[in-house]
Amino acid sequence: MDMLWSGWGDPARATPLPDTVTGLLHELLGVEPRGTGPVALEKIDVPEPPLSPAARLGLLTAVGGDEDHVRTDAQSRIRHTRGKSTPDLMRMRAGDVDDLPAAVVLPASHDEVSAVLRVCAEHGLTVVPFGGGTSVVGGLVPGRRLAFVALDLRRMDRMVALDPVSRTATLQAGLRAPRAEALLAEHGFTLGHFPQSFEWATIGGFAATRSSGQASAGYGRFDDMVLGLTLATPEGTLDTGRAPRSAAGPDLRQLVLGSEGAFGVITSVTVRVRPVPRVRRYEGWRFASFDEGAAALRTLAQDGPLPTVLRLSDETETLVGLAQPDAIGSAGAREAAGCTAIAGFEGTEEDTAHRRERAAAVLRACGGTLLGEEPGQRWADGRYSAPYLRDSLLDAGAFAETLETAAFWSRVPGLYAAVREALTATLTEAGTPPLVMCHISHVYENGASLYFTVVSAQGEDPLAHWTRAKHAANEAILAAGGTITHHHGVGTDHRDWYVREAGPLGVEALRAVKQRLDPSGLLNPGVLLPAD
Repeated sequence: MDMLWSGWGDPARATPLPDTVTGLLHELLGVEPRGTGPVALEKIDVPEPPLSPAARLGLLTAVGGDEDHVRTDAQSRIRHTRGKSTPDLMRMRAGDVDDLPAAVVLPASHDEVSAVLRVCAEHGLTVVPFGGGTSVVGGLVPGRRLAFVALDLRRMDRMVALDPVSRTATLQAGLRAPRAEALLAEHGFTLGHFPQSFEWATIGGFAATRSSGQASAGYGRFDDMVLGLTLATPEGTLDTGRAPRSAAGPDLRQLVLGSEGAFGVITSVTVRVRPVPRVRRYEGWRFASFDEGAAALRTLAQDGPLPTVLRLSDETETLVGLAQPDAIGSAGAREAAGCTAIAGFEGTEEDTAHRRERAAAVLRACGGTLLGEEPGQRWADGRYSAPYLRDSLLDAGAFAETLETAAFWSRVPGLYAAVREALTATLTEAGTPPLVMCHISHVYENGASLYFTVVSAQGEDPLAHWTRAKHAANEAILAAGGTITHHHGVGTDHRDWYVREAGPLGVEALRAVKQRLDPSGLLNPGVLLPAD
């Protein structure tokens, strides 16, 4: 099943906003209802694909000769245009298909991917790897206007191997996360990787963007789970990972992780797996302030015991109810005070009970008040709902977008304040004063992430307003000592700030790698690094 072309996920799961929320949006932010909805898919004017007969025949031969595996019809090309950021969706809803691929190609193996790359090199086509299509940072649009192929890996959806003794699994890159979990569960294992994009994202996409799941406190980030990868490049195949750890030179896995399709196409990933937990318990806690709650999270992250899931919403996010997306607009959400934290525990009955008891003692000592399991379970039940909520906000005439960063603990308070101020000042100046919400969703011994959600009226030119606000927030992030992205990736949206973060010598080193693996610049030009 494809995602909704003009929004997120399954159209059957779209839910209109409650009247209480639409009223609040109008009262607080001046949001006015939209006059019209998205343009109809069949009414979008799609140009003929810029693909020569020779190039099409070459691509067709590369993927086994089946016409269905080289798609040039309008609908397939539209569904592979851009990702799922709010600017992406607003352009799609307006019928803007300037970034349309020339063709959608569906290989079924590593060898077919390699063959497609050879054909594209021969005919001067660039290549954009396409997994779940969930990028929110411009990662699916080449940074220069050239005819390109969207390389859809959905046919590469198998579990290639499972080693229950070593607790490893080798998964093809196009395997979607729910299917991966189902295959592993048949053998009693789980990845434990559940980002908000879980229902649609793929294994290859997780690796290419250094994804981080909502249970990262217990299971780690996806790059922590990766033991080996196979990469198809225009210059050949790169295989990495012979053992869980090695002193045999720099770790080439780290070169591929986070490369976002700019160095090659990830075709399979070997990952660490763990037994399916027997027990899952989620509970809510209340803190008087964001600073107090952050101090409590830091105490658990540094001194333990560390829950499997640990997150904290600031006062605004708690008040609105976004800490529990399914509770948006409820009386309980509006009456909330302070900040809501969610602590989740997974494992055996004995281990879970022991960690819950010890963590509760720490949280109480840090000023927390236990709210019970109901808020935690509501969060768990609604953990994948926020992107659908974003679509509903757009339908109602609001603008809603997110951004994230991370920093060392000592810098988190200053980073939080600087980004909020940058977003608030810039959007207010544009005549669309925003509601800025934030949560900590990933914690480490030495620091944490900050995830911001911004809601405002759309105004006369919402894309221009957001571009200025996003730039101001990016500048604030670097000035406050944060990283330009914790888990969304670089894409084109963060590229220029990533270049500054990496520094001139670092960028030169990365360019040298790309020149060796992709000398013609076929792969995702302008993503991660500026195009030549």
